[in-house]
Amino acid sequence: MSTHSAQVVIVGASLAGANAAEELRQQGYQGGIVLIGDEDHLPYERPPLSKGFQLGDADLESAQLHPADWYEERSIELLTGRAASDLDLAEHSVRVGERRIGYDKLLLATGATPRRYELADQSGARVRYLRTLEDAADLKRHLRGRVLVVGAGWIGLEIAAAIRAADGRVVVTEAAPLPLARVVGPEIATAFADLHRAHGVDLRLSTTVTDINHQGDQTIVRLSDGTEVSVDLIVVGIGAVPRAELAVAAGLDCDNGVLVDATLRASDPDVFAAGDVANHDHPGLGRLRVEHWDNAIEQGKHAARTILGGSAPYERMPYFFTDQYDLGMEYLGHVGRDGYDEVRIVGDLAGLVFSAYWTKGDRVLAGMHANDWDAIETIRAVVGGPVSSIPG
Repeated sequence: MSTHSAQVVIVGASLAGANAAEELRQQGYQGGIVLIGDEDHLPYERPPLSKGFQLGDADLESAQLHPADWYEERSIELLTGRAASDLDLAEHSVRVGERRIGYDKLLLATGATPRRYELADQSGARVRYLRTLEDAADLKRHLRGRVLVVGAGWIGLEIAAAIRAADGRVVVTEAAPLPLARVVGPEIATAFADLHRAHGVDLRLSTTVTDINHQGDQTIVRLSDGTEVSVDLIVVGIGAVPRAELAVAAGLDCDNGVLVDATLRASDPDVFAAGDVANHDHPGLGRLRVEHWDNAIEQGKHAARTILGGSAPYERMPYFFTDQYDLGMEYLGHVGRDGYDEVRIVGDLAGLVFSAYWTKGDRVLAGMHANDWDAIETIRAVVGGPVSSIPG
């Protein structure tokens, strides 16, 4: 039997979900809020898992958004360690264990899950994916060993940097000719490749894993360049897939996530989605699904305002950051599937103190800086504007 008084149900006790709950209360919503998470932890943010915690600069408790009593004080019913199932759009309810919970409005903030690498999973080797607190704690125990990282994306490179900081040995394989090339292009990607090699990373580009043979405590990995490496652990970072199973089963429109309009409303008028799981119809950028910290926070807040009757579109530009060795970087914007015409670099690329701007026609699509923290405000002002606005 469903319990259905005036309330908002949030499926996903994630960064997006928790920020939505907080925004609902800050906007004066007095109804019930139920926040459902399938992990046993209080809601937390993920950047420290591959950054500060691995480097010893932060503990896992610091990743928590709020203590338990914060939710109690705001009358937010937090259900952790329990998965939601059987979303019934007609009845306006969702099942959690034996309990069926009714809603007036429902927010899906279920996030994403690491893309699996079947060859590694079936090998019998020690294989890790970095997504949860448990994953982070387990990985940290192996930083001083011999590690193979599959995938030279942001997560893979941050993990490689943490391993080297702990004086571990790391081989990174990447099928593409350069790391991050799809995101930043060859000019910046080359700088990242040089950075990691300068810090002792064995970076194998245009290289894939062809065989994994696990015997006892030893794992021998054969690579497509014909070499073999012996490692203690394999860490896989080859992307993520949205956790949209609940939405698909309920009959919501889904394609690489839950399809939402500009305001974050799904195909059912009483259902919304935010964060990694939301495939958003951005007013300026078209459809995109963003898997970054800033997007989870801001979409969670925006979805709450839409739930309360707001009609403004979510127009914020995607933003992310990374820290690797002594390089700190912030990126704003979105190049998109059509690519860019050129990247303009202002500053010292070789010295890793620079800004970069990706342009197409007369428009600046995206910008980033490395180790130039005052530049981010300039980047915010330039991105989306004409090429003539680029400084220098």
